[in-house]
Amino acid sequence: MRLFAAVLPPDDVVRELASAVDELHRLPGADGLRWTGRPGWHFTLAFYGEVDDELVPELSVRLERAARRTAPFPLAVRGGGQFGHGRALWAGAEGDLGTLRLLAERAEAAAGRAGVPMGEHRRYRPHLTVARSRDAVDARPYVEALDTFASRTWTVGELCLVRSRLPKSGVPGEQPRYETVAGWPLGAGA
Repeated sequence: MRLFAAVLPPDDVVRELASAVDELHRLPGADGLRWTGRPGWHFTLAFYGEVDDELVPELSVRLERAARRTAPFPLAVRGGGQFGHGRALWAGAEGDLGTLRLLAERAEAAAGRAGVPMGEHRRYRPHLTVARSRDAVDARPYVEALDTFASRTWTVGELCLVRSRLPKSGVPGEQPRYETVAGWPLGAGA
């Protein structure tokens, strides 16, 4: 199954961000972007890709350990940016980014210890993808509009293992479906 570790923002924070993203839909050229669905908004910590079913129990044990070793921390959705010359538009994060990065490193290490093959390691950059484009676009107006956005701060208290089901119908605009497979409280063993 296709899996990743993530931090999920609470519903009220998702609603706050949704209001800001709805405003972005009114900007010129917004209809040329593929906007991500609100149920899929998350901060990916480590992307595992296709994971053999027999590795999931050990991965879960390792992720639970990573969660126990990480204290809860404050986080907010703040600002925005782009990757790939406007191919991905994202909202950023503000708060205890050091602990968020540590949790991402632990989630990646958990996979390695569980035998899940990991690709090239890249420095973690916290982001929540709100739109994508197949072609390079001038994302500056969207990034500028997101620049003033800041959600309320919440306390991250859970590490989640999420399953991603990619669209199979071929219908344009169909979104991946996300299902939380498991979640572990942070700091339970701290």
